[in-house]
Amino acid sequence: MAYDGIEGVPAVMGARLRARREASGHTLTEVSRASGIALSTLSRVENGRRRPNLELLLRLAKVYGATLDELVGTVPAEVEKPHRPPHRPPRRRPVDEKAVLPLTRYVGGVHAHKHVLPATDGPPPRPRQTAHEGHEWLCVLSGRLWLALGAHDLVLTAGEVAEFDTRTPHGVANAGPGGPVEYLVVFGPQGERLRHRVLPTAG
Repeated sequence: MAYDGIEGVPAVMGARLRARREASGHTLTEVSRASGIALSTLSRVENGRRRPNLELLLRLAKVYGATLDELVGTVPAEVEKPHRPPHRPPRRRPVDEKAVLPLTRYVGGVHAHKHVLPATDGPPPRPRQTAHEGHEWLCVLSGRLWLALGAHDLVLTAGEVAEFDTRTPHGVANAGPGGPVEYLVVFGPQGERLRHRVLPTAG
């Protein structure tokens, strides 16, 4: 991923780091304990209010089992390829790994991601829940998504939407068995919400 200007770097990297953490199934508290980075610092970095330094990125890369380039995505493929040893095959995403694709290059405020959960062979365990500041809007594109929201369990199908305060413990999983689940997440780190508008009804 290339950056057009230095001002947007903290926000873009913050979104990418949050997506990487969510894909790994870690909470901010767990990452803080494993990396030795203060919880408040991690929160500011993910929300784009603080620019991560090299030491912080190296610690996070170790926790997530990733290279620095994979973590921040700053090196284009055409630059990486000539430096890869000929005998080393390209790194491929495991078939059972969650995929997260950032859809916005925001500077603070509401931002969006597309998530893909792989197919499962059988009924999954109840989703692991996390809680943090913010407000989330979730829309299922295909498949069946299990949303564990507090003490409640919902199975959402294509076209169904859920909206909730992320301070409520929440987690998702493929409701399986069957194919993968694709869904969109629109997240407001400071509690921002989508504003519903409709056209006036014709008289």
